[in-house]
Order: sequence, then structure tokens, then C-alpha cells
Amino acid sequence: MEARTVNNLPPAATHDDAVRCLLAIELSKKSWIVAVNTPLSDKVSRHTLKPCDGKELLDLCERIRTRVARETKQRVEIVSCYEAGYDGFWLHRLLQAHDIRNHVIDPASLQVDRRARRAKTDHVDVERLLRSLMAYLRGEPKVWSVVRVPSVAEEDDRRLHRERGRLINERIQHVNRIKGLLAIHGTYEYQPLRRDRMQQLERLRTADGRSLPPRLMAEIQRELQRLELVIGMIKTIEAERDAIASAKTEAEHTSAKKIQDLAIIKCIGPEFANTLVGEVFYRSFDNRKQLASYVGLTPAHFQSGATCRDQGISKAGNAKARTVMIELAWLWLRHQPDSPLSIWFRDRVGKLKGRIRRITIVAVARKLLIALWRYLETGLVPEGAALKV
Repeated sequence: MEARTVNNLPPAATHDDAVRCLLAIELSKKSWIVAVNTPLSDKVSRHTLKPCDGKELLDLCERIRTRVARETKQRVEIVSCYEAGYDGFWLHRLLQAHDIRNHVIDPASLQVDRRARRAKTDHVDVERLLRSLMAYLRGEPKVWSVVRVPSVAEEDDRRLHRERGRLINERIQHVNRIKGLLAIHGTYEYQPLRRDRMQQLERLRTADGRSLPPRLMAEIQRELQRLELVIGMIKTIEAERDAIASAKTEAEHTSAKKIQDLAIIKCIGPEFANTLVGEVFYRSFDNRKQLASYVGLTPAHFQSGATCRDQGISKAGNAKARTVMIELAWLWLRHQPDSPLSIWFRDRVGKLKGRIRRITIVAVARKLLIALWRYLETGLVPEGAALKV
């Protein structure tokens, strides 16, 4: 344990009938560093714990609570924080279950020293995190952004479309590897995704008419075995996904109704519906600006003195949801050509191509996202949208 005096750090404040003890936790695979501020001292103590040891952290909190309660004769409230990252939210749920008010912080929202060469250590970071916690509890606005922690069920629901995305990437890798192996022998017509892939392989010849070398043939066969395994996994996931999106079946999904409501709109299939609900619409938003900001579709202006320019969208939100919305916007223009949103795009762009179309489709994606959010919240179908028969 190490203790040092930190300039301008007041002791933890009294809140109602309880005194506050503040904890900032810096998580890493090597160790956990905890900075503690209590009403008993104007110093900040630092404790180094074993990594991923929730019990040792709870024991430290209990020792702090017992000591402060004994000295002050008042009820003790412990408030903690840590940055969202590799460890996810299990620690947050553990702390909350033991009567510790915890905040999970978006690391990108924390202010840092802008000098090129600045001190960067875990001890410096945990101290800065504790300062930010104090400012946040004093009521200072925009000190940081607090992450909305999903429930265990909500977090589990998004596993389906995320796993499918990884398997699709793995399938592409196997296909490209097989085609690359054949290309060095001048064979380009082989299609690994066809059902008769093994029969095709046996009939293949090199560009000069020879049979494929035996070791190359064995390697390709092993790649095909892995490819078939991945294809089978994708089919299993897609069957479960389609069952959730079907209103005829009852699925164990916390947001199945929202997925089914989205899937009845023309051009929105089960994959888009699952992804949008799992990444965005599982939570509530106060207004459309908050929604667009969460997906990273809000404009990012730059103005300093005489310099003023538009930097495009912020891209600071959920990247997966943003990608899906851009894809959905293009599909909306094709399958919902008579909707006011599609007409607005055509009037705005006309016959122009290139950059202006890419910029305008982002605006379509933002408008469409807001329209779908209103539809799920109020039941108001997007204006001019056609539903599936």
C-alpha cells in the first residue's frame, strides 16, 4: 500500500446522513490499482491488488467501510468507478450486489494531458480517474460519460448476431485461402461454397493439365473440412435468428417483440432486425439527438477563430450499428422508392454520383434510424413505408 498527498483533493463529501468513501479502480491483467479517498484524511491511498480478484477488492471495501464507520459514527456509502474495457461488466454487477454504487466510464470521454510527452502510468491514471469521480459527484457537467450497463439477458441476446459476424469473416478467410492455393497453379474456376465442392475438387487440373499435387490436395481438403464446420454453425445461428424474428413462434429473447415489429417492414430482414435491436433499440433514449449520438451519426463541427469547417459525422458511437444503418439506408432507397425519405434523397442528389451521394446517404441513415426508433416506441410506422404482406 502506498499513500501520498494529492494537491487540491478534498476529502470525500458527506451525503445526506452518510459519509462517502470514493474508490477509483485501474484494471489490468498484471494488477488492479485502487485509489481511495475517505473523510478521515486529505490524502489519497493507493492499494495494489491481484488482478481479477473480486473477493480481495470487496474485502478492501469492507475494511474501509468498517474503519470509517467506527471513526465517524455514521453510515458509510462507498462510490467507485472504473473504465469500460476488456473486463466487461461483471465487476460492476459484483460491486452493485454488495451495496457499492459503481460507475462504468467511457475511456474516450476522460480528459487527458494534451502535451506530446506526458507521464502515463497506472498510478497517474487512477489518480486522474479519482479526480474525475470527485468532480462528477460535485455535480460538474460533462466530466465524463457514464456507460449504461446492460442486463445479463440483454448482453446475452447480442451474442447471436455478433457470433454470426465473426463466422462470416472466418468463412471468407477459408474461401480466400482455398482460392489462393489454387491460383498459384493457374486454377481459378473452383467455387468452395457450392454443395458439390468435394466433387469439383477431384476433377480439378492445373493450368498445364496436371493433377493437383498431393500435399496441396490434402491441405485444401482440410480447409474444406473447416469451411463445412463454419457453414454448419452459421446455419444453426441463422435458424435461431429466424425463429426469433418470426411472430409465429415464441422465442426466449428479451426484445423479441421489437425484432418482430422491425421485421415486418419491407427491406428489413431478420439479420438487420436482430442487430439493430441488440445493439441500439434494447435501451431507451431521451431524444433523437441522444440516439444519433449513440450510433455516431451526429455532425462534428470544428471552429477556432477564423477557422470553421465541418469534419463529417463523429463516428464516436456503436460502429456495428452505424455500419448496419448505412447498409439499410441503401436498401431503403431500393425497396421503399415511394417513401418521402427516398424522394428526399433523389431530389437532393439527382443524377450526381460519388462523394455527394455518400454524404447524403448518411443523412438518410440518421433520419431512418430516428423513424424506426419512433416506430418501436410509439407504434407510428415510418411515413410512406410499405409493410410485408
